[in-house]
Amino acid sequence: MSEYTGPVCIRCRAPLTRDEIGLTKKLINRGCTEFQCYSCLAEHFRVTVEDLRRKAEEFREMGCTLFL
Repeated sequence: MSEYTGPVCIRCRAPLTRDEIGLTKKLINRGCTEFQCYSCLAEHFRVTVEDLRRKAEEFREMGCTLFL
């Protein structure tokens, strides 16, 4: 079994999805090179993970290129 080599959360080291990367860029800084998972972003912004998932879907529906 090979070790995961994709992007990981800078806080908890969890593997990241494209939406988590896009959300970090959208909410923190579009030029980010280090990203956070839903759980760590939720803690940072004091919201729920579900709030962030809904927000990512809203951005996708608006046509934001970070969520294609």
